Amino acid sequence: MFITFEGPEGSGKTTQIPLLVDWLCAQGYEVELTREPGGTDIGNQIRDVLHDPVNAAMDATAEILLYSADRAQHVAQLIRPALAAGRVVISDRYYDSTLAYQGYGRGLDLGMLCAITAFATGGLKPDLTLYLDIAPEEGLRRRQAGGEEWNRLDAETLDFHRRVQAGYMALMAQEPERWAVIDAARSVEEVQEEIRARVGTRLEQVMRNA
Repeated sequence: MFITFEGPEGSGKTTQIPLLVDWLCAQGYEVELTREPGGTDIGNQIRDVLHDPVNAAMDATAEILLYSADRAQHVAQLIRPALAAGRVVISDRYYDSTLAYQGYGRGLDLGMLCAITAFATGGLKPDLTLYLDIAPEEGLRRRQAGGEEWNRLDAETLDFHRRVQAGYMALMAQEPERWAVIDAARSVEEVQEEIRARVGTRLEQVMRNA
C-alpha cells in the first residue's frame, strides 16, 4: 500500500508520520518511510538546491523540472521496489504537492504539470492521501515557533500559501475517494487517532482486493 501525506507548512506531518509508522510496525507491517523532495541520495542533493533560500531567483519552470527529476529517481529507486517487496510505503509529500504549489500557487499550466508528473512517476498513484488541514497562517506560525527548517517556499507570501490551500481543495474534489481530510488543529493524540482509523480502514480494503 502506498500512503502519502500532504498539507500546508506547519500542519504537523513530521510529528504524525513517525507515530503512524510505529503503529503500523506494531501491527506487523513492514514500512518504508520516505519524503519528497529527497528519499534517495540523488534526491537529497536536489532537495538542497530546491530549498536553499539563496536560490530565490529560481525560475518556476526550472523548479518543476527539479522536483520532477527528484520524483522520477524516487519512484524508480525506492517506491516501486518497496511496494514490490510487499511493504507499506509512506511518503511525506508526493506529486499532489507539485500540482498545488507549482500549479495553483505559481500558476503553471496544470495540463503540462500532469503530463510531466505522469512521465516522472510512470503513472504511479497513492492508494491513500492524508491531508492535514490547517489554516496557512496558523501553519506558518507553528513552523516558525517550532524552529523547523525555514526554506525557500516557506518564505513565499501568505497569498501564495492560500492559493496552495485552495489548490489542494480542488484536487480533493477531483478524486475524493483517494483523499482523507484530517483536522490538524486538534491535539496530536486526536489527530493520530483519526489517521490510524483512516489508514486501518483502507488497509483492510486493499487486503480484501488483493
